[in-house]
Amino acid sequence: MAANLTSIAISTRRVVRYGIFFIIFVTVARGVLAVGLNVYNAVVPKPPPAPTVRFGKLPAITFPTPNQDFPQFNYTVETTTGSLPAFPTQVRVYLMPPYTSTLYSADDAKKNATALGFAATPLELSPVLYRYASQKVPSVLEMNIVNGSFSVSYNLAADSSPLSGLPPAPEVAANQATELLTQSGTNVSDLTGPTKHEFLKLEGNNLVRALSLSDSNLIRINLFRKDYETGLVLEPKKLPSVTLDPNRSNAWMILSGARDRERQLVAAQVRHFKIDEKRFETYPIKTAAVAFEELKAGKGYIANLGLNKDGNITIRRVYLAYFDPDNATSLYYQPVVVFEGDREFFAYVPAVTSTYYGE
Repeated sequence: MAANLTSIAISTRRVVRYGIFFIIFVTVARGVLAVGLNVYNAVVPKPPPAPTVRFGKLPAITFPTPNQDFPQFNYTVETTTGSLPAFPTQVRVYLMPPYTSTLYSADDAKKNATALGFAATPLELSPVLYRYASQKVPSVLEMNIVNGSFSVSYNLAADSSPLSGLPPAPEVAANQATELLTQSGTNVSDLTGPTKHEFLKLEGNNLVRALSLSDSNLIRINLFRKDYETGLVLEPKKLPSVTLDPNRSNAWMILSGARDRERQLVAAQVRHFKIDEKRFETYPIKTAAVAFEELKAGKGYIANLGLNKDGNITIRRVYLAYFDPDNATSLYYQPVVVFEGDREFFAYVPAVTSTYYGE
């Protein structure tokens, strides 16, 4: 009986010991397998799903005809790596919903114009474009009553008082511009990107750039869109916004330091159109090399020649961005390849693969 008990005890200890060894083995094996899978996924990442392209073929991005003659270009790539970057294979394209007129369009426009200080009965320039004149100062507002775009022009020749003092500091002017845009009915929720300012002074009949606040009469504030999601797991996860003029946003205002509100807004041009962040599709995009060949072939848009009249362009940065159109008929918020060079050179090439553009 004692021998049987001893055998049972020995067997039990062996079962427990081997059970512990087995548990340790399984635990270590799972850890090694997990590390191995992580290393494999890092070295050989899972390919992204195929582009959805459910918008069909996209309308080509409409760039304006250059207002100047360009020289023969000779491009040299001198980026920090010495070569063109590797782009992802696809990014999102966002829907920009069209605007439609309603029974309340004219009333809404009148309310927004009044909030900006233009309360007079408007002059109807077209079925959608109205002009409002200020009753207190020589200033005119023109507003599209359907999409809300507008411009303001102050006649400084008739009243130069807005030039008599210094303009507000950039931070103060940016807050004033945002407040005025809100009063105008403009959706400012995505105007949270970079804010650029420019000090201005009057020379003759022209506004020119001033070197500092103390040397200026006015300040121009440019409010750019925020960075938008690309839908990528890897970088870049967001892309910045660029406009036809890389130094000028589609929502800018020139402000004075006048105390009375009517003389603070000297000029403005706001063409900021809505984007539906929840409605997007993914599209394949060109490699940087293909985009560069298109640029060399004259298929890009020279956004700013800068001080490069000799045509010898040194490219320092090549990156993806979203092109922010200045008209309400673009329908889609699309990516472009940006070529940034010395002496303020900027050029854009549409980024979506050419086969996905319509006629």
